[in-house]
Amino acid sequence: MTAQDELARMIDLVTPFAVRAAVSLRLPELIDGGTRGLDALARAAGADPDALRRLLNHLTSIGFLAEPEPGAYALTDVSRVLLREDHRWARAWLDGEGPGAKMDLAYAGMAHSVRTGESAYGTVHGVPFWDDYAADEGLRRFFGGIMAVHAWQTGPVVAAECDWSSTRRVLDVGGGTGALLIEVLKANPHLTGAVLDLPPVEPDATTALKEAGLEDRASFVPGSFFDPLPTGYDTYVISRVITDWGDEDALRIMTRAAEAVGRGRLLVVEVLAGAEHAKNNSSFDLQSLTLLGGRERSAEDFSALAARAGFATATARHWDSGLVVVECRH
Repeated sequence: MTAQDELARMIDLVTPFAVRAAVSLRLPELIDGGTRGLDALARAAGADPDALRRLLNHLTSIGFLAEPEPGAYALTDVSRVLLREDHRWARAWLDGEGPGAKMDLAYAGMAHSVRTGESAYGTVHGVPFWDDYAADEGLRRFFGGIMAVHAWQTGPVVAAECDWSSTRRVLDVGGGTGALLIEVLKANPHLTGAVLDLPPVEPDATTALKEAGLEDRASFVPGSFFDPLPTGYDTYVISRVITDWGDEDALRIMTRAAEAVGRGRLLVVEVLAGAEHAKNNSSFDLQSLTLLGGRERSAEDFSALAARAGFATATARHWDSGLVVVECRH
C-alpha cells in the first residue's frame, strides 16, 4: 500500500457512513432472515432500488456483505458480528437515526475541541451534551446503556480482584442502573449497597436491581456526584466516570468523595492512559475530549487528583485489560 493509499484509507468517510446506513436500514437482519434479493431488500427496507444497489455495491467491495450470485446478497463474518447479542449496543450505536449517530456527529467539531479543550457537542448541536442528556430521554437511555455495557465488563473484575473482606456497605457513585454494583454484590454475599445517580435513572436502576434479585440488599439513591454524597459507606466506587470530565470537574467529584468517605476508602476505576496504552486508547481519549470535554488519565494523574481532593494516599493497581483501580484513603 502506498502512502497515498494509506492517506485515502485514513480520510474515507463514505465507508463508515455506508455501514451506518446498512444498520439503519436493518440490512444485516433482513439478509439473515432470508431476504436476499435486491428488489425484496428494497421493499423490506423501504429503499429506492437503484440507490440501494449502489450502497450494496460498496458494502460488498469492502467485505461487509457478499454477493454470491448476481443480485443476491449474503452476510460475511464481519457483518454477522453485528447480529450477536453481545453486540446489540454496537448495532444501536451504528443506527444513523439514533442517539449514537448524534453523538458521533460531534466529532465534526473536533478542531474546536483541540483549540479550546472543550466538548464540541454543543458547537455542533447547539446544546451542551449534559443538558441534552437531561432533556432527551432517548439519549439518556442510550448513554446509560453504553455505560452499563462498560460496567458489565468491568464489574466482574472489580468484584474478583478488589479486597472486599473489610467492607460491609458499598456506594456506586454515578453508577447508572447499577450494573457494576450488581456484579460486586453477587460475588460478595456479605455486602449491601446503593447506586447513586440522577433522579431520572431511578426507574431503570430499581428494575435492574430487582431483576438481579438484590432488592433486599441494594437500593437507588437519587443525587449528583457534584453535590455532597451520603455518608456511612465503607467503600465508595467511582467507575468510568472521571474520564467524562475535565480536570476541574474531576477534582470536584473526587473532593465530594473525600468529604464523604471518612475512615473508609474510594476506589476509582478507569481506562488507563499513558505510553503503554497509547495505541489502544488514543482514539478513546479523543472521543472523551470531543464528545464530553473529558480525558484519559495516567495512574500518576489520578494520584495527583486524589491528593488535591484531600486524600492522604492513593495506591494504583494496573490490570491487563488496560484498566487501573486507584484506592484512595485519608
